[in-house]
Amino acid sequence: MTTLTAPPKTAPPPARARKSSGITKWKRRIPLLPALIFTIVVTQLPFVATLVISTLQWNILKPGERHFVGLSNFKFVFTDERLRTAVLNTIVLTASVVLISVVLGLGLAMLLDRRFLGRGLARTLLISPFLVMPVAAALLWKHAIYNPDYGLLNGTLNAVWRLFGAANGPTVDWVSSYPMPAVVISLVWQWTPFMMLILLAGLQAQPGDVLEAARMDGASALQTFRHITLPHLRQYLELGILLGTIYVVQTFDAVYTITQGGPGSQTTNLPYEIYLTMFRKYEYGQAAAAGVVVVLGSIVIATFALRTIASLFREEVSR
Repeated sequence: MTTLTAPPKTAPPPARARKSSGITKWKRRIPLLPALIFTIVVTQLPFVATLVISTLQWNILKPGERHFVGLSNFKFVFTDERLRTAVLNTIVLTASVVLISVVLGLGLAMLLDRRFLGRGLARTLLISPFLVMPVAAALLWKHAIYNPDYGLLNGTLNAVWRLFGAANGPTVDWVSSYPMPAVVISLVWQWTPFMMLILLAGLQAQPGDVLEAARMDGASALQTFRHITLPHLRQYLELGILLGTIYVVQTFDAVYTITQGGPGSQTTNLPYEIYLTMFRKYEYGQAAAAGVVVVLGSIVIATFALRTIASLFREEVSR
Protein backbone atom coordinates (compact mmCIF):
# COMPACT_ATOMS: atom_id res chain seq x y z
CA MET A 1 0.00 0.00 0.00
CA THR A 2 1.43 3.27 -1.10
CA THR A 3 1.07 6.47 0.84
CA LEU A 4 0.46 9.77 -0.90
CA THR A 5 2.67 12.60 0.18
CA ALA A 6 1.72 16.21 -0.29
CA PRO A 7 3.98 18.27 -2.54
CA PRO A 8 6.47 20.35 -0.65
CA LYS A 9 5.32 23.83 0.16
CA THR A 10 7.30 26.60 -1.41
CA ALA A 11 8.63 29.03 1.08
CA PRO A 12 7.35 32.62 0.72
CA PRO A 13 9.89 35.10 -0.59
CA PRO A 14 11.81 36.88 2.13
CA ALA A 15 10.68 40.30 3.26
CA ARG A 16 13.72 41.97 1.68
CA ALA A 17 12.88 40.45 -1.74
CA ARG A 18 9.24 41.57 -1.47
CA LYS A 19 10.33 45.06 -0.49
CA SER A 20 12.77 45.33 -3.41
CA SER A 21 10.08 44.05 -5.78
CA GLY A 22 7.67 46.72 -4.55
CA ILE A 23 10.31 49.43 -4.96
CA THR A 24 11.00 48.24 -8.51
CA LYS A 25 7.29 48.45 -9.37
CA TRP A 26 7.08 51.99 -8.03
CA LYS A 27 10.19 53.00 -9.97
CA ARG A 28 8.43 51.83 -13.14
CA ARG A 29 5.31 53.80 -12.26
CA ILE A 30 7.02 57.07 -11.30
CA PRO A 31 7.36 58.29 -14.94
CA LEU A 32 3.57 57.90 -15.29
CA LEU A 33 2.76 60.03 -12.25
CA PRO A 34 2.82 63.43 -14.08
CA ALA A 35 0.35 62.12 -16.67
CA LEU A 36 -1.84 60.69 -13.90
CA ILE A 37 -1.80 63.96 -11.95
CA PHE A 38 -2.59 65.94 -15.10
CA THR A 39 -5.51 63.62 -15.91
CA ILE A 40 -6.91 63.96 -12.38
CA VAL A 41 -6.63 67.77 -12.48
CA VAL A 42 -8.20 68.08 -15.94
CA THR A 43 -11.02 65.53 -15.57
CA GLN A 44 -11.78 64.64 -11.97
CA LEU A 45 -11.56 68.04 -10.28
CA PRO A 46 -14.04 69.66 -12.72
CA PHE A 47 -16.38 66.70 -12.20
CA VAL A 48 -16.17 67.12 -8.41
CA ALA A 49 -16.93 70.83 -8.87
CA THR A 50 -19.92 69.88 -11.04
CA LEU A 51 -21.16 67.55 -8.30
CA VAL A 52 -20.94 70.36 -5.76
CA ILE A 53 -22.76 72.83 -8.04
CA SER A 54 -25.49 70.21 -8.71
CA THR A 55 -26.48 70.41 -5.03
CA LEU A 56 -26.98 74.20 -5.12
CA GLN A 57 -29.88 76.40 -6.14
CA TRP A 58 -27.81 78.86 -8.20
CA ASN A 59 -29.15 81.33 -10.72
CA ILE A 60 -26.57 83.84 -11.91
CA LEU A 61 -29.29 86.49 -12.25
CA LYS A 62 -29.92 86.15 -8.50
CA PRO A 63 -26.40 86.00 -7.04
CA GLY A 64 -27.49 86.58 -3.45
CA GLU A 65 -29.93 83.65 -3.35
CA ARG A 66 -27.49 80.76 -3.83
CA HIS A 67 -28.09 78.01 -1.28
CA PHE A 68 -27.81 74.25 -0.75
CA VAL A 69 -30.80 72.17 -1.94
CA GLY A 70 -29.41 68.61 -1.79
CA LEU A 71 -30.86 66.33 -4.45
CA SER A 72 -33.67 68.67 -5.52
CA ASN A 73 -31.95 69.45 -8.82
CA PHE A 74 -31.75 65.75 -9.65
CA LYS A 75 -35.45 65.40 -8.86
CA PHE A 76 -36.09 68.28 -11.25
CA VAL A 77 -34.01 66.54 -13.94
CA PHE A 78 -36.17 63.40 -13.79
CA THR A 79 -39.52 65.22 -13.53
CA ASP A 80 -39.20 68.27 -15.81
CA GLU A 81 -41.18 67.91 -19.04
CA ARG A 82 -38.56 69.62 -21.20
CA LEU A 83 -35.84 67.31 -19.93
CA ARG A 84 -38.03 64.25 -20.48
CA THR A 85 -38.55 65.39 -24.06
CA ALA A 86 -34.80 65.91 -24.39
CA VAL A 87 -34.16 62.38 -23.09
CA LEU A 88 -36.62 60.93 -25.62
CA ASN A 89 -35.06 62.94 -28.46
CA THR A 90 -31.61 61.78 -27.36
CA ILE A 91 -32.69 58.12 -27.45
CA VAL A 92 -34.30 58.48 -30.89
CA LEU A 93 -31.34 60.39 -32.31
CA THR A 94 -28.71 58.07 -30.87
CA ALA A 95 -30.48 54.83 -31.78
CA SER A 96 -31.23 55.99 -35.33
CA VAL A 97 -27.71 57.21 -36.05
CA VAL A 98 -25.95 54.19 -34.52
CA LEU A 99 -28.13 51.51 -36.12
CA ILE A 100 -28.16 53.06 -39.60
CA SER A 101 -24.40 53.70 -39.42
CA VAL A 102 -23.74 50.09 -38.40
CA VAL A 103 -25.80 48.69 -41.28
CA LEU A 104 -24.21 51.00 -43.87
CA GLY A 105 -20.76 50.49 -42.36
CA LEU A 106 -21.16 46.72 -42.59
CA GLY A 107 -22.12 46.94 -46.26
CA LEU A 108 -19.19 49.21 -47.09
CA ALA A 109 -16.79 47.05 -45.07
CA MET A 110 -17.84 43.96 -47.02
CA LEU A 111 -17.27 45.79 -50.29
CA LEU A 112 -13.83 47.02 -49.21
CA ASP A 113 -12.89 43.54 -48.00
CA ARG A 114 -12.81 42.43 -51.64
CA ARG A 115 -9.88 43.17 -53.95
CA PHE A 116 -10.58 45.59 -56.80
CA LEU A 117 -8.77 48.29 -58.71
CA GLY A 118 -8.61 51.55 -56.73
CA ARG A 119 -9.55 50.00 -53.39
CA GLY A 120 -7.07 52.20 -51.50
CA LEU A 121 -8.49 55.38 -53.05
CA ALA A 122 -12.06 54.24 -52.34
CA ARG A 123 -11.15 53.50 -48.72
CA THR A 124 -9.58 56.95 -48.29
CA LEU A 125 -12.62 58.70 -49.77
CA LEU A 126 -15.03 56.73 -47.60
CA ILE A 127 -13.05 57.53 -44.44
CA SER A 128 -12.86 61.28 -45.16
CA PRO A 129 -16.31 62.25 -43.72
CA PHE A 130 -15.18 61.03 -40.30
CA LEU A 131 -12.18 63.38 -40.45
CA VAL A 132 -14.31 66.50 -41.04
CA MET A 133 -14.81 68.71 -37.98
CA PRO A 134 -18.35 68.28 -36.58
CA VAL A 135 -19.24 71.97 -36.92
CA ALA A 136 -17.91 72.09 -40.49
CA ALA A 137 -19.91 68.96 -41.37
CA ALA A 138 -23.09 70.46 -39.87
CA LEU A 139 -22.58 73.72 -41.79
CA LEU A 140 -21.99 71.74 -44.98
CA TRP A 141 -25.28 69.89 -44.63
CA LYS A 142 -27.25 72.93 -43.51
CA HIS A 143 -26.16 75.30 -46.27
CA ALA A 144 -24.78 73.26 -49.17
CA ILE A 145 -27.38 70.46 -49.08
CA TYR A 146 -30.49 71.42 -47.10
CA ASN A 147 -30.79 75.12 -48.01
CA PRO A 148 -34.17 75.64 -49.77
CA ASP A 149 -32.81 78.28 -52.18
CA TYR A 150 -29.45 76.96 -53.34
CA GLY A 151 -29.06 73.56 -51.64
CA LEU A 152 -28.08 70.43 -53.50
CA LEU A 153 -31.29 68.54 -52.69
CA ASN A 154 -33.67 71.14 -54.10
CA GLY A 155 -31.34 71.76 -57.04
CA THR A 156 -31.42 68.05 -57.90
CA LEU A 157 -35.21 67.91 -57.57
CA ASN A 158 -35.60 70.93 -59.84
CA ALA A 159 -33.29 69.36 -62.44
CA VAL A 160 -35.34 66.13 -62.41
CA TRP A 161 -38.61 68.06 -62.73
CA ARG A 162 -37.24 69.98 -65.74
CA LEU A 163 -36.41 66.70 -67.47
CA PHE A 164 -40.15 65.98 -67.49
CA GLY A 165 -41.08 69.41 -68.86
CA ALA A 166 -41.93 71.23 -65.61
CA ALA A 167 -40.76 74.81 -65.21
CA ASN A 168 -39.63 74.39 -61.61
CA GLY A 169 -39.60 71.60 -59.09
CA PRO A 170 -40.77 71.73 -55.48
CA THR A 171 -38.95 73.95 -52.99
CA VAL A 172 -38.71 72.12 -49.69
CA ASP A 173 -37.33 73.58 -46.48
CA TRP A 174 -35.81 70.31 -45.32
CA VAL A 175 -34.66 71.50 -41.90
CA SER A 176 -38.04 72.96 -40.93
CA SER A 177 -40.11 70.16 -42.46
CA TYR A 178 -37.99 67.19 -41.36
CA PRO A 179 -35.77 68.40 -38.48
CA MET A 180 -34.93 65.05 -36.85
CA PRO A 181 -34.19 63.22 -40.16
CA ALA A 182 -32.05 66.19 -41.22
CA VAL A 183 -29.86 65.84 -38.12
CA VAL A 184 -29.81 62.04 -38.30
CA ILE A 185 -28.70 61.96 -41.94
CA SER A 186 -25.86 64.40 -41.33
CA LEU A 187 -24.61 62.33 -38.37
CA VAL A 188 -24.96 59.05 -40.27
CA TRP A 189 -22.79 60.53 -43.03
CA GLN A 190 -20.13 61.35 -40.45
CA TRP A 191 -20.23 58.17 -38.32
CA THR A 192 -20.62 55.49 -40.99
CA PRO A 193 -16.84 55.53 -41.75
CA PHE A 194 -16.13 54.89 -38.06
CA MET A 195 -18.34 51.79 -38.07
CA MET A 196 -16.87 50.73 -41.40
CA LEU A 197 -13.31 50.77 -40.03
CA ILE A 198 -14.22 48.66 -36.99
CA LEU A 199 -16.13 46.08 -39.03
CA LEU A 200 -13.49 46.02 -41.76
CA ALA A 201 -10.90 45.12 -39.13
CA GLY A 202 -13.19 42.32 -38.00
CA LEU A 203 -13.66 41.02 -41.53
CA GLN A 204 -9.92 40.99 -42.18
CA ALA A 205 -9.37 39.09 -38.93
CA GLN A 206 -11.47 36.15 -40.14
CA PRO A 207 -9.53 32.87 -40.44
CA GLY A 208 -9.07 32.18 -44.15
CA ASP A 209 -9.05 28.40 -43.73
CA VAL A 210 -12.58 28.44 -42.29
CA LEU A 211 -13.91 30.45 -45.23
CA GLU A 212 -12.11 28.17 -47.67
CA ALA A 213 -13.59 25.10 -45.98
CA ALA A 214 -17.07 26.62 -46.25
CA ARG A 215 -16.58 27.20 -49.97
CA MET A 216 -15.29 23.65 -50.44
CA ASP A 217 -18.41 22.32 -48.68
CA GLY A 218 -20.62 24.17 -51.17
CA ALA A 219 -21.91 26.90 -48.84
CA SER A 220 -23.38 29.90 -50.63
CA ALA A 221 -22.24 33.45 -49.96
CA LEU A 222 -25.38 34.12 -47.91
CA GLN A 223 -24.92 30.97 -45.83
CA THR A 224 -21.24 31.81 -45.22
CA PHE A 225 -22.17 35.31 -44.10
CA ARG A 226 -24.98 34.13 -41.85
CA HIS A 227 -23.27 31.19 -40.15
CA ILE A 228 -19.58 32.22 -40.16
CA THR A 229 -19.01 35.93 -40.82
CA LEU A 230 -21.86 37.35 -38.73
CA PRO A 231 -21.06 35.32 -35.57
CA HIS A 232 -17.40 36.28 -35.99
CA LEU A 233 -18.37 39.97 -36.23
CA ARG A 234 -20.63 39.89 -33.16
CA GLN A 235 -18.10 41.45 -30.79
CA TYR A 236 -17.01 43.99 -33.40
CA LEU A 237 -20.65 44.96 -33.91
CA GLU A 238 -21.09 45.30 -30.15
CA LEU A 239 -17.96 47.43 -29.92
CA GLY A 240 -19.09 49.70 -32.76
CA ILE A 241 -22.56 50.11 -31.25
CA LEU A 242 -21.22 50.85 -27.77
CA LEU A 243 -18.55 53.34 -28.89
CA GLY A 244 -20.96 54.97 -31.32
CA THR A 245 -23.54 55.35 -28.56
CA ILE A 246 -20.99 56.97 -26.23
CA TYR A 247 -20.07 59.56 -28.84
CA VAL A 248 -23.45 60.21 -30.48
CA VAL A 249 -25.28 60.64 -27.16
CA GLN A 250 -23.04 63.68 -26.57
CA THR A 251 -23.92 65.31 -29.91
CA PHE A 252 -24.19 69.08 -29.64
CA ASP A 253 -22.65 70.56 -32.79
CA ALA A 254 -25.14 69.18 -35.31
CA VAL A 255 -28.21 70.04 -33.22
CA TYR A 256 -26.97 73.56 -32.46
CA THR A 257 -25.83 74.31 -36.02
CA ILE A 258 -28.59 72.72 -38.11
CA THR A 259 -31.80 73.09 -36.09
CA GLN A 260 -30.98 74.81 -32.78
CA GLY A 261 -33.28 72.30 -31.12
CA GLY A 262 -36.35 73.26 -33.15
CA PRO A 263 -38.85 73.61 -34.41
CA GLY A 264 -40.75 73.19 -31.17
CA SER A 265 -37.98 71.28 -29.36
CA GLN A 266 -38.28 68.39 -31.83
CA THR A 267 -34.51 67.89 -31.94
CA THR A 268 -33.49 69.18 -28.51
CA ASN A 269 -31.30 66.46 -27.01
CA LEU A 270 -29.76 66.36 -23.55
CA PRO A 271 -26.48 68.21 -24.32
CA TYR A 272 -28.40 71.00 -26.06
CA GLU A 273 -30.96 71.17 -23.25
CA ILE A 274 -28.12 71.47 -20.75
CA TYR A 275 -26.73 74.32 -22.84
CA LEU A 276 -30.13 76.07 -22.79
CA THR A 277 -30.48 75.57 -19.03
CA MET A 278 -26.99 76.95 -18.43
CA PHE A 279 -26.78 79.86 -20.86
CA ARG A 280 -30.42 80.81 -21.46
CA LYS A 281 -32.11 80.09 -18.11
CA TYR A 282 -28.87 80.63 -16.13
CA GLU A 283 -29.78 77.76 -13.77
CA TYR A 284 -26.32 76.47 -12.96
CA GLY A 285 -27.44 73.88 -10.41
CA GLN A 286 -30.02 72.26 -12.72
CA ALA A 287 -27.59 72.22 -15.63
CA ALA A 288 -24.89 70.63 -13.47
CA ALA A 289 -27.32 67.94 -12.25
CA ALA A 290 -28.33 67.10 -15.82
CA GLY A 291 -24.66 66.95 -16.78
CA VAL A 292 -23.92 64.52 -13.95
CA VAL A 293 -26.76 62.25 -15.12
CA VAL A 294 -25.36 62.24 -18.67
CA VAL A 295 -21.84 61.47 -17.42
CA LEU A 296 -23.06 58.58 -15.25
CA GLY A 297 -25.01 57.16 -18.17
CA SER A 298 -21.94 57.43 -20.40
CA ILE A 299 -19.83 55.67 -17.75
CA VAL A 300 -22.27 52.74 -17.72
CA ILE A 301 -22.10 52.43 -21.50
CA ALA A 302 -18.31 52.83 -21.47
CA THR A 303 -18.00 49.98 -18.97
CA PHE A 304 -19.66 47.60 -21.40
CA ALA A 305 -17.46 48.94 -24.21
CA LEU A 306 -14.29 48.31 -22.19
CA ARG A 307 -15.42 44.77 -21.42
CA THR A 308 -16.00 44.13 -25.12
CA ILE A 309 -12.55 45.51 -26.00
CA ALA A 310 -10.95 43.35 -23.30
CA SER A 311 -12.67 40.23 -24.64
CA LEU A 312 -11.43 41.03 -28.15
CA PHE A 313 -7.86 41.35 -26.88
CA ARG A 314 -8.16 38.04 -24.99
CA GLU A 315 -9.32 36.32 -28.16
CA GLU A 316 -6.40 37.73 -30.15
CA VAL A 317 -3.90 36.60 -27.50
CA SER A 318 -5.39 33.09 -27.32
CA ARG A 319 -4.98 32.53 -31.09
